[in-house]
Amino acid sequence: MPWEAWVSLVVVLLILFALARNLAGPDVVLVGGVLVLTLFNIVSERFPSAREAAAAFGNEGLLTVGVLFVVAAGLTETGALGPLTNRLLGRPTSIAHAQLRLMVPVAGMSSFLNNTPVVAMFMPIVSDWCKRTGLSPSALFIPLSYAAVLGGVCTLIGTSTNLVVQGLLIEAQRTDPSIPRLGMFTLTPVGVPVAVVGMLFIVATSRWLLPRRTSAGETLADPRQYTVEMMIEPDSAVAGRTVEQAGLRHLPGMFLAEIERRGERLVAVGPEQVLQQGDRLVFVGVVESVLDLQRIRGLVPAPDQVFKLDAPRHNRCLVEAVVSGASPLVGRSIRDGRFRTRYGAVVIAVHRNGERLNQKIGDIVLRPGDTLLLETRPIFVSTYRNSPEFFLVSGLEGSTPRRHHRAGVAVAIVAAMVVLSSLESTTGISLFTAALLAVAAMGVSGCLSAEQARRSLDWSTLVAIGAALVIGRAIETTGLAQAVSGILVEWFKPWGPRAVLAVIYLITLLFTELVTNNAAAALMFPVALATAAELGSPILPFAIVIAIAASAGFATPLGYQTHLMVYGPGGYRFSDFMRIGIPLDLVAMAVALMLTPLFFPL
Repeated sequence: MPWEAWVSLVVVLLILFALARNLAGPDVVLVGGVLVLTLFNIVSERFPSAREAAAAFGNEGLLTVGVLFVVAAGLTETGALGPLTNRLLGRPTSIAHAQLRLMVPVAGMSSFLNNTPVVAMFMPIVSDWCKRTGLSPSALFIPLSYAAVLGGVCTLIGTSTNLVVQGLLIEAQRTDPSIPRLGMFTLTPVGVPVAVVGMLFIVATSRWLLPRRTSAGETLADPRQYTVEMMIEPDSAVAGRTVEQAGLRHLPGMFLAEIERRGERLVAVGPEQVLQQGDRLVFVGVVESVLDLQRIRGLVPAPDQVFKLDAPRHNRCLVEAVVSGASPLVGRSIRDGRFRTRYGAVVIAVHRNGERLNQKIGDIVLRPGDTLLLETRPIFVSTYRNSPEFFLVSGLEGSTPRRHHRAGVAVAIVAAMVVLSSLESTTGISLFTAALLAVAAMGVSGCLSAEQARRSLDWSTLVAIGAALVIGRAIETTGLAQAVSGILVEWFKPWGPRAVLAVIYLITLLFTELVTNNAAAALMFPVALATAAELGSPILPFAIVIAIAASAGFATPLGYQTHLMVYGPGGYRFSDFMRIGIPLDLVAMAVALMLTPLFFPL
């Protein structure tokens, strides 16, 4: 090997060591590797220059990942998937039934949305579902993450890893125009069987391989109980349904105390009580459940002052503020104190030392120490954080009301994006272009704001992908890829191309389990490209097994970002992933290696 290849090998080994030991985040470690490699460009042109490294961050696959983050945010901000998920989950009869009802919709959505936002969206839903049904979170959070990963290998846009491989194929086309790109459904013949078999394996074996534990958060009770009034809007989807059908019976941490209907109070509300438009529903519960109420389509805060706020509702948020003794409102009712006029905020609930306040919000006389739950504009927090009128002012993350009236539009936009990108060979519209059009449509139609679009971008993931692309390029240009591929071909060619394909899969899988999925794909692609050339085989089968192996890492929390997301909420230990993940790794590997040569001959 040339000395440049040895340098690249040392850098790659150091990157793998730093990532495996979690010495820093993947973006920091990979950017550090890029810095070292670009410094060596001073003595050898085989290493990437600073200009080439910067150009990698303009890779089409990388940019597509960023744009798809915004598309997924449009679905989240409109609550488009909420009614669908609630209808699909229902009330399971067993843990296996619950896992199946969870994994099927998650895998389906993850096939067309990046799996990280899908898991982020489902985590609070699953947590609430566990509270309502009494199921152990540890029985569902690993299946949630695994289902998202399995769904992601079914289509091109299911996971950022597939798009990284697509970007690497596009880069390779510059030197060899005969190299194909991945289409929207190129992975589907292999990915769908892997997903189906994988989910069936989880359902069949989780009884023995998954623990039954509680998360740390379940042992902590929230003492802040509020009494909240919500009103059923005219033409609401909730009107005409019973309390049970509307999903208001088993709210975690909250119960429906009474209904006020045309001046009459209905107490001891039963699950069969039919709701009507204009009903005022009085709930008692913790602040997190108040946020859940805000997201239910057809329910709005009942205080009349809410409708007089000048900002559109989707531009507001919830804020908690504790009244101080210096407040001019102490000793006065909320109505007489003209709270909305004074602060540009409306009180929707009051907490007072665990005491339930039965008066209407406007009639409550404030005392020092009262905690107010306010609906207001985000600027309220910065304006009054240091005000002597409040002991504490704190915004509640994720409290912006959903734009439910745009849910249908958001779904239609995503469906159009999928159709357009799948017809690329006919229309000439690439996935990147279709995703850009979808983002523009989301903005113009009011599905999300520019600020929400900016917040949806996961910059650490994008930086890590860009840096991994640079390192992958260096592995190729310094001769390391050719050297490794020569060894693989020499050792395994006598056993046939399938044996070489299996080794490529296995090494990619090991990298995925030890480091990160996108880095594994970028590091192994140049090796696979050189190996395919040595064998005289097409690159497509190798690209497909890299895409699947780099995603389908289940044996450690490091194998995929979504595994780390569910680690804490599920109350897991590192060994829990190994116990179910190693067998699942082998199952996915067996299915992928059996089907890939059938659909994409070597």
